[in-house]
Amino acid sequence: MIDPSARIHPTAIVENGVALGPRTAVWDSAHLRGGARLGRDCIVGEKTYIAYDVQIGDLVKLNANVYVCAGVTIEHGVMVAAHTVFTNDLLPRATDPDLRELCTSAPTAATLATTVQRGATIGANCTIGPGLTLGAFCMIGMGSVVTRDVPPHALMVGNPARLLGVVCRCGEVVARAVAGALPAGRFCCRCQRTTEWPGSAPNTGDRSAPL
Repeated sequence: MIDPSARIHPTAIVENGVALGPRTAVWDSAHLRGGARLGRDCIVGEKTYIAYDVQIGDLVKLNANVYVCAGVTIEHGVMVAAHTVFTNDLLPRATDPDLRELCTSAPTAATLATTVQRGATIGANCTIGPGLTLGAFCMIGMGSVVTRDVPPHALMVGNPARLLGVVCRCGEVVARAVAGALPAGRFCCRCQRTTEWPGSAPNTGDRSAPL
């Protein structure tokens, strides 16, 4: 299940059942759990952890010290910068309510799935809440805490992350939000690509607030 052209650093831990596509590179001290699947031409940075059964597409960059928990799917062309942490549990506890025994660390019915859609970028030191969808070609600014779904092409920054603007496929900001709101429009980038934006209402970053 590991393509012969994949490169694995001698200090990396790649468990049985991991699939690596052509030319994918796994760097030093990374840990990939059984059942994780990575496509072609991916980079897994040093000390990055990828949990069991995580699905990762082609042309994905995971920088150093990224934590990808169970239930996460990362589509093609995604960039995840250093020290980003994904989460998958809305009600995390170490033990049962009576403090008699440890709770399982394996996925349960309460484990929520998160999807990072194609072309998205997540900046360094971000935290991604459980059960979310990060839309295609969105950009999450460094240090942000994402607590709700992110629309395609949205630029989100802060704690909690709020809408700052719209980004092109190339990463350039093509429109700026005012007080977290941005009317619908069609924005042309200097790269000559056009981005459609459906419009948004003011938001506070609360997961329950609509865009």
